[in-house]
Amino acid sequence: MAVVRKKRNRWGWALLAVLALVALPGVVRAQFPANAATLVSAVGEISVLRNGSIWVLFPNDLVQPGETIVTGEDGFAEFQIADGSSFQVYPDSRVVFRKNPTTLGDLLDVFLGRVKVYIQHLGGRPNRHRVFTPTAVISVRGTVFEVSFDQTETTLIAVDEGTVGVSHRLLPSAQEVSVEAGQSLIVYPDAPLAKAGVDKSRVVRIMDGLARAAASVWQRGGGPGGGSTSPGGGNGGGGGLPGDEEAPEAPPPPAGDPEAPAPPAAP
Repeated sequence: MAVVRKKRNRWGWALLAVLALVALPGVVRAQFPANAATLVSAVGEISVLRNGSIWVLFPNDLVQPGETIVTGEDGFAEFQIADGSSFQVYPDSRVVFRKNPTTLGDLLDVFLGRVKVYIQHLGGRPNRHRVFTPTAVISVRGTVFEVSFDQTETTLIAVDEGTVGVSHRLLPSAQEVSVEAGQSLIVYPDAPLAKAGVDKSRVVRIMDGLARAAASVWQRGGGPGGGSTSPGGGNGGGGGLPGDEEAPEAPPPPAGDPEAPAPPAAP
């Protein structure tokens, strides 16, 4: 009888272990509401447009579907959703979270500024999300990528990991351009999509302009939440926002420039 009880206990513990492994993902997801985005770290001015009013956001605050995230010129925020995916919103941005609340795969609408998105894989399978700008639709299969949209109605997509599919929102067609890791694509409002990664100089200029405005914010704040770690690794202590490169120094003024300062007088 003792042997029988021992076997039963062993099977009982095994069953409990299996149940714990099955339930664990649900416990992790329960930390973040199913339909909301949780602000996990921030620096500078971060707010949300809610029912026609602006509300200041603080860490652990929630953004509900259809609400607009607004960052000031010194604002940088990181949000997480229930499936483990996250996104960062850079300074001077206007981003709607789940504008279409009935479709959870429609993650963000970027109306101005820059975001970086980290899509979590689910059991090694693609986790399909979409990010929109007024000129582009970016379909995601589990990846890390950036999207920016400026006053010229130009969209820039740069992929760090994985692959995204991009289609033109104003010139609909069957064509979808794949953008892979290390590639970028610019979507102009009045031109068909080109091949990904063909205009590197334009990409660098756009990203550099955004980085210049944001770098001093990061340096002053020491990273989101005063040094918290971002999904991309590192805690922001090295200056510049995640993924940004140091801007080159301004060239010296040309010879004979009347604006150039006069050389010092000889002693």
